[in-house]
Amino acid sequence: MKKVILAVAAAAALPVSAMAQDVQTPGVYFGVEGGLNWMFNTTILGQNVAPQTGWALGGKFGYDFIGPRVEVEGLYRQNNNGNFFGNRAITGQISQVTAMANFLYDFNATGTIVPYIGAGAGVGFVDSDYNLGSTTFAYQGILGLGYNATPNLRFNLEGRYLGTTNPSVAGTTWNNNNVTLLAGVQLKFGAAAPPPPPAPPPVQATTFMVFFDWDRSNLSQQALATIAQAADAYKTKGSARITATGHTDTSGPEAYNMALSLRRANAVKDALVRNGVPAQAISVIGMGEKGLLVQTADGVREPQNRRVEIVIN
Repeated sequence: MKKVILAVAAAAALPVSAMAQDVQTPGVYFGVEGGLNWMFNTTILGQNVAPQTGWALGGKFGYDFIGPRVEVEGLYRQNNNGNFFGNRAITGQISQVTAMANFLYDFNATGTIVPYIGAGAGVGFVDSDYNLGSTTFAYQGILGLGYNATPNLRFNLEGRYLGTTNPSVAGTTWNNNNVTLLAGVQLKFGAAAPPPPPAPPPVQATTFMVFFDWDRSNLSQQALATIAQAADAYKTKGSARITATGHTDTSGPEAYNMALSLRRANAVKDALVRNGVPAQAISVIGMGEKGLLVQTADGVREPQNRRVEIVIN
């Protein structure tokens, strides 16, 4: 028992620098395992029996919930005992087969190094008068350490205690207790889910600005050239929307300026349509004195505020 505890503790103490690999997914797995088995000393038909170190080999089939796991397992164990019991299956060696249902829990299940514990119960078939002739109830405790090499491939090292109800030989019973050290590999079916696609880059709006003379909504040659550039930019985007937002400075009455800003925005819209932009793709907004580009007092004629902003997105 001490050997198993020391082996598991040594494996757990190994330095690791593995990074968490959050790529594990639930799924069905199967595995194979093998290792050493130690049977506790016992008494059979009045003889003291001190079995030698034996071996174990088996396989399992289970489902990983990423954290909890459930599995069914079959394992064969054999230990030489050096005792003579006449014409019986236990003479010279004892063999046993267990069929178990196990429940296990993985700590750090999505990481690379995975400590785990578990327990199992099932049926055991132990040598007696005949090969594997004694049917028993079997139970076990499990302490292990796993290594997730990939999302689908895992290696395990674990120590177990296995006990059964007392097998019978020649009408008498004997105690059967075991400690097993197993190394195993398990393969999960199915591939890990692909990572989500990167988010599309945000759409960048394209902005043009057209300026007007004081109290005017007619377009200068410079304004017409800017509108032509805006129309070309719209055509390169394919399906897009244009917003033409008119502004005024703070000179003049507020209601008058609201109407003037709309006239300026509509003048820009008409020019865009003449340059090949569909009218239904253009929205017109009048802001009047709101949204000043240059902050001024009321009644100030500021050229930068007399404008239409063309936004394409």
